[in-house]
Amino acid sequence: MSDIAQWSPQVVQNVIALLKHKPGALLPILHGIQDSVGYVPPDSVPMIADALHQTRAEIHGVITFYHHFRMTPPGSNVVEVCRAEACQARGARALEAHVKDKLAIDYHMTTLDREFSLEPVYCLGNCACGPTIRVGDEIIGRVTPAKFDALVDELTTQVLEVRS
Repeated sequence: MSDIAQWSPQVVQNVIALLKHKPGALLPILHGIQDSVGYVPPDSVPMIADALHQTRAEIHGVITFYHHFRMTPPGSNVVEVCRAEACQARGARALEAHVKDKLAIDYHMTTLDREFSLEPVYCLGNCACGPTIRVGDEIIGRVTPAKFDALVDELTTQVLEVRS
């Protein structure tokens, strides 16, 4: 997430100005904002509504309809668990339960220490090596509960080292 900008009204205004004239501009604008700052800040909703001549409720409705969009900053590590049939056949349901228990959160939530966010995904294209997760841009196959625990420990240690 090093290329994520700090949330500011100017960043949002830049995205809106760049995309508001496209047909069906709302989704590209929401993607652009989330790509730029990591989430769609609630304070950006009135800005988007004004630019597109829509109500705040319409904008909020679209944001909350699509699970991809988030209105709070994500954790340092976004963990996506594949829920597609091929991964389920290889044990993804048990892994999913373990991940939720280990992180003590459900999907679309972030741990209290802001280290991990958990998201479902419906195919990572790694079907033969399921169950599969993605952390950031890294796809990891054949994930067992023990392998996941080691990954969490490794990622937590890296964050602690960076902060020290």
